[in-house]
Amino acid sequence: MCVRRCVITVGDLGEFGVVNRITGRLPQSAAVMLGPGDDAAMVRAPDGRVVVSTDLLLEGRHFRRDWSSGYDVGRKAAAQNLADVAAMGATPTSIVVGLGIPADLPLAWLDALTEGFADECAQVGASVAGGDVTRCDLVVIGVTALGDLGGRAPVLRSGAEPGHVVAVAGRLGYAAAGWALLEAGTPLDSPALREAVTGHRRPCPPYAAGPQAAELGASAMLDVSDGLLQDLGHVAEASGVRIELDPQAFAVGEPVAAAAKELGSDPLEWVLTGGEDHALAGTFPPEVRLPSSWRVVGRVIEGDGVLVYGREIGQRGWDHFG
Repeated sequence: MCVRRCVITVGDLGEFGVVNRITGRLPQSAAVMLGPGDDAAMVRAPDGRVVVSTDLLLEGRHFRRDWSSGYDVGRKAAAQNLADVAAMGATPTSIVVGLGIPADLPLAWLDALTEGFADECAQVGASVAGGDVTRCDLVVIGVTALGDLGGRAPVLRSGAEPGHVVAVAGRLGYAAAGWALLEAGTPLDSPALREAVTGHRRPCPPYAAGPQAAELGASAMLDVSDGLLQDLGHVAEASGVRIELDPQAFAVGEPVAAAAKELGSDPLEWVLTGGEDHALAGTFPPEVRLPSSWRVVGRVIEGDGVLVYGREIGQRGWDHFG
């Protein structure tokens, strides 16, 4: 009689069985010269420079298995690192993954996680070039992303100047709205509410907008991971300027508005301070003609800090130690 053993776990396969199962599901892009199987991978760097970013995701801190599938988590983990590379004006080429997992983790969850990594990387022509796996009480995911600048100068946080415009590419407020709906246990009985929750589970970074902004001459840029106000504060500090935002310039997506109506919240607060959408925010010289993928939301002036309605806002975004 089959009861407990009907669920195959990673512990049933053992370490090397798990590694082989993961690597067998990961196609390699042309940028990867040597993929999993040796002590290290080898990735092409045509530009001669490599953009590198790394992030951690901890179960219970950055995701919950009862809220998100393994596929969702794989997409999210890859996305937040690939977006950092794009925010430098680079094209992502590959990621490597450090994975801590419990022995009783269902094998199906691990397979879905792997598929999530592969599918998110495929959006930018990248791949999972290698990694490591170990036993852990909770799921812990460390991702390092690599990227190629293609001859472009990297776009830093320190180049904004008075007179430049501030613009955003991608969605804002979706992840925060989705998290609030899940936290409240709200029934997801409309497409808009379900889309907001999907925004929390799987962000949609505008990857192509990063290299595009670099080509256009962006003076500063970053990935919006901790909230727009907080992240633009980094640009203001690094550049020695003040950023002034026009709240009327922001587009509030229908799913964000629907979630706010359901919960009695201010949707603009999620747009300005909610993190994990991984939109891109940048500053541009005023003569740059921005494509429709970028929306002007403010300006750079002399001074310091970030202003909305002409005043500073107290709650600015996410702080891991706050």
